[in-house]
Amino acid sequence: MKKICIVGTGYVGLVTAAGLADFGNSVIAVDINESKIEILENGGIPIYEPGLIEVVERNVKAGRLSFTTDIDTAIRKSNVVFSAVGTPPGEGGEADLRAVWAVATSFAKNLDSYKVFINKSTVPVGTGQKTQELIKEKSGGKDCFDVVSNPEFLREGTAVSDFLNPDRVVIGSKSEKAQAIMKNVYHALIVRGVPYIGTNIKSAELIKYASNAFLAVKITFINEMANLCDIVGGDVNEVAKAMGLDGRISPKFLHAGPGFGGSCFPKDTMALVEIFKENGLHSRVVEAAIEANELQKQHVVTKLKSVLPDLKGKTIAILGLAFKPNTDDTRFSPTKVVIPLLEAEGAHVQVFDPIASDDFRQDFPDLDYKEDVYKAIEGADALILMTEWNEFRSLDLERVKSLLKSPIFIDTRNIYDPRDMKEKGFTFVCSGRTKCYL
Repeated sequence: MKKICIVGTGYVGLVTAAGLADFGNSVIAVDINESKIEILENGGIPIYEPGLIEVVERNVKAGRLSFTTDIDTAIRKSNVVFSAVGTPPGEGGEADLRAVWAVATSFAKNLDSYKVFINKSTVPVGTGQKTQELIKEKSGGKDCFDVVSNPEFLREGTAVSDFLNPDRVVIGSKSEKAQAIMKNVYHALIVRGVPYIGTNIKSAELIKYASNAFLAVKITFINEMANLCDIVGGDVNEVAKAMGLDGRISPKFLHAGPGFGGSCFPKDTMALVEIFKENGLHSRVVEAAIEANELQKQHVVTKLKSVLPDLKGKTIAILGLAFKPNTDDTRFSPTKVVIPLLEAEGAHVQVFDPIASDDFRQDFPDLDYKEDVYKAIEGADALILMTEWNEFRSLDLERVKSLLKSPIFIDTRNIYDPRDMKEKGFTFVCSGRTKCYL
């Protein structure tokens, strides 16, 4: 059993801490945010992630998981230290690594015996080498440590399952000793046959960015195909289904929508573009995906105006503020682009999300937030469905129609069938299927 310290209790850090404890390790989760630690010590969790509280409770009860704000003591008590702090985009899109450097500095200050420092955060290629140099400098030249890159591949909303049942474990380190320790940390997965990818640090750092950028490009491509289908009369669902049956393509991430958002894809694509530039190259594919994705978010308003040209004085209901279902995360949510565009056209916006309203209020404090889905729809001139929460998948459509001033329904997630919606009397617009059954 390894003694592990996880610095950062956000989506990645808290899931990692709970998961590693569930593998039988002794884990201390650290955060400088006292309110987060207080919530955790009182039996709650500071984020919304399905299934996480059960894993946390199980391992706290078993004595394998604890929480603290005392990073120095936590590091000294541990022989494996994970940095799982945020790396948000800077002004130019590059990753802001100040939190990573702060953790590395604390690690160096408390380096009293051999320890492994693991970058779990998404960091640019070359960060591992800089971390190695920084720790050696701040520790006064000590060399009783190794630096490892261990990228995460967690999807918000399914992060617990992703951690406990991953597609692969990637460990970047040139040290055989560090590799052996990491195999021990992830022993519970390796014995089940989960592929273990041992590589160098720079390759591991690139694997994370390459994976997310590729998926972002895939999403963007099917969104552009949906836009074409809307014009020529194709059905993007059928196009995507046939594409996905090709084993070289696969059906995953071929779902048309209003554009990707969240804590990973926008940040990581921007950071990867900057990494290319820093090395004298241009990632034209990723740059194009970023540009097309922003246009896709704006295209939601274009869809609305195709059936309701004058938005001045109109009330628009928006269902869904989170960038995806099963999370309260609204970072880079397409809704954050749509609402200002609607308001600029003179529209009044009323919104509902079952989980993410509090997070959304931090950026939009003065919005008309409603306490349930039908109150958000009531009196609106049009409805835009932005997030595919389960409760939005089976709306009482007759009630929806009666509550709307006009039966305009914009379905950006293709939840509803255009033929059925037309038969029910809706003016219905979706993504890549609007004209195919007219």
